[in-house]
Amino acid sequence: MRTAGSARRTAAVAVAGLVLLAGCGGGAGDGRDGGGKDDGAAKGERPGGPARGGSSTTYLRHIPEVGPALRSRIPAASRQVVAVYGAGVNSADATVVLYDKGAKGWDRKGSWDAHNGRRGWTVNHHEGDKRSPVGVFTLTDAGGVLPDPGAKLPYTHSSAFTPPSYWAKSTRHDFDHVVAINYNRVKGTSPLDPTRPQGQSKGGGVWLHLDHGSGTSACVSVSKSGMRALLRALDPARHPVVVMGDKAHLAA
Repeated sequence: MRTAGSARRTAAVAVAGLVLLAGCGGGAGDGRDGGGKDDGAAKGERPGGPARGGSSTTYLRHIPEVGPALRSRIPAASRQVVAVYGAGVNSADATVVLYDKGAKGWDRKGSWDAHNGRRGWTVNHHEGDKRSPVGVFTLTDAGGVLPDPGAKLPYTHSSAFTPPSYWAKSTRHDFDHVVAINYNRVKGTSPLDPTRPQGQSKGGGVWLHLDHGSGTSACVSVSKSGMRALLRALDPARHPVVVMGDKAHLAA
């Protein structure tokens, strides 16, 4: 049962979001060319096992390859983790894995090839650096150009998510579905809300969104089927978070 949705999203916020889209994850103009070519999707066996999509019933004690530094930042109440395993500090390739915690431990529910910032990762993200921020961030709000596919998170359905016409054709569907990553934003608001509590220079508009085949300005991108699966799975009652970074920073 939805308790919040499109009805609570105002036209004013949608219009403000047009400004935000000009710099998803960075400054004005970021993403307009979809980034340079990268080395392709992450290769090899995925963290937590090789299977894709469905549950492998792994019942892990901890999220694989996430060391004590970031593990300690996962809230005790969190029962869902989206882990983003970056291939390298300067790589745009990544793998996204959804974990769900039950009585027996963490169970891997799905895995998808992904991309992150086209220049890789950073622990000190700033506007325009084309790198994704390393860290643990809550996930509370979603939206997109397309109608709600059955999300449990509050979902803003608005044409204001449409990328500007001067962006590359390959990016036209990037924001068909998005989940806001709560980096330098006000949680509990539409992803279109342009407010940046830490200031403009720290960047913002960092989202999970649809993949266009190469690196992003700072966001994390997965396939349409992956995004729809995540939207249907992420449950505010389970306090979902994203744990994201290159493998070296994740393991610290």
